[in-house]
Amino acid sequence: MDRTINVILKPLRRFATQKANASVLLFMATILAMIFANSPWAESYHHILSHPIDLKIGHFTPFMHHGEPMPMLAFVNDALMAVFFFVIGLEIKQEILIGELSSMRKALLPIIAACGGMIVPVVFYFIVCHSAPEVRGVAIPMATDIAFALAVLGLLGKRVPLSMRIFLTALAVVDDVGGIIIIALFYSGDIAFEPLLISLALLALLYAGGKMRVNNMFFYYVVGFFVWMLFLESGIHPTIAGVLVAFTVPARPVVKLDAFTDEMTGYLSMLDYTEVRHSRKAEVLSPTQIQVLNNIHSLADKTISPLQSIADKLHPLVNYLILPLFAFVNAGVTFGDIQISSLPGVPLAVFLGLFLGKSLGIFLFTYLFIRLGFAAMPAGASKSKLFGVSMLGGIGFTVALFIANLSFAGMPGMGDDLLNQAKLGVFAGSFISGLCGYLILKKVLPKTA
Repeated sequence: MDRTINVILKPLRRFATQKANASVLLFMATILAMIFANSPWAESYHHILSHPIDLKIGHFTPFMHHGEPMPMLAFVNDALMAVFFFVIGLEIKQEILIGELSSMRKALLPIIAACGGMIVPVVFYFIVCHSAPEVRGVAIPMATDIAFALAVLGLLGKRVPLSMRIFLTALAVVDDVGGIIIIALFYSGDIAFEPLLISLALLALLYAGGKMRVNNMFFYYVVGFFVWMLFLESGIHPTIAGVLVAFTVPARPVVKLDAFTDEMTGYLSMLDYTEVRHSRKAEVLSPTQIQVLNNIHSLADKTISPLQSIADKLHPLVNYLILPLFAFVNAGVTFGDIQISSLPGVPLAVFLGLFLGKSLGIFLFTYLFIRLGFAAMPAGASKSKLFGVSMLGGIGFTVALFIANLSFAGMPGMGDDLLNQAKLGVFAGSFISGLCGYLILKKVLPKTA
């Protein structure tokens, strides 16, 4: 199973190692979706979104919901995005165990910043849209797209203090936690308790496996898939399954690095080059050498924790396939369907929430917390730099589109129109936030690193 997954992911890993920027792919997929949605091919584009994913493994159809194969849109949003949230869950667990959220002292400032970045956007949205059905989208501007935000920060190179990169990353991780809680609490349907209880039993099995140092990734993939299926049937949004499964994956390797170094010394001493038979066209190892190299390979695998190993394998899949595909199926705003009279509604609410709500919320909560003496300003930072980074928090995009889809898709009556309007607000708010954040930081950062 592991070997099969490696074969599938190998082309994506090669693409990733060539320094291709995942954000560029995401941007291209977004532009492509908007072109298709507003072109003579719009009908074909929407036909792709509704095309059923009728995949069968023998008599088993894995991607079914309510007895029907999932359409492409649901497959991407409910199945593939569960993999995205699984990777997010792995990153959150790592940050909690050993990263910027591993102690209250480290975590406090990003938590406060993220709270401001979630509360104030809701206030801005609610001021503009406070009645049904528009108010259903109140959580849309709460999200920060860390990939895009860090990509914009990366344009400024080494001029950006490391502390500001760490602050933005930790803030986005806490923001993700908030988004996951919002999805779990407010965007799940009626609960079916039988599949929910079975899924909880499987999660307990995964947790026990983690405690018993079960390092076989096949175990987490397969049991995790059934947890996802049961969450889908239970009425709880299935992406939450991805996060919960991630929390059960062990973060400790079987072999510690110092033990690996000691064993490697012994293995390397067994590799006698004089035993190699070689010519200009070939090189043949002895059976002993092959066994030693296989042992080294196995030992190296055991020195990487399942958490890091799985995250490393799935990152290319998420960044270079799942997220661009998500953008393509969700970013198709049909501009002709948006009335001028609707702009002061949901589009303005989302735009203000992202552009003003996120930047002011992050900045004011952080600065006030620092001024009150509860935390120190990040090293190398200043008020103006902090405000520039806070502005980048308004790049919502991926998770904002995801929550917009949960808020309005399938809603009787005005659902499609409101979703279209929300997408426009997400694009405008994210673009202006990114542009302004970049220009502010370009001006206030030192000219050289």
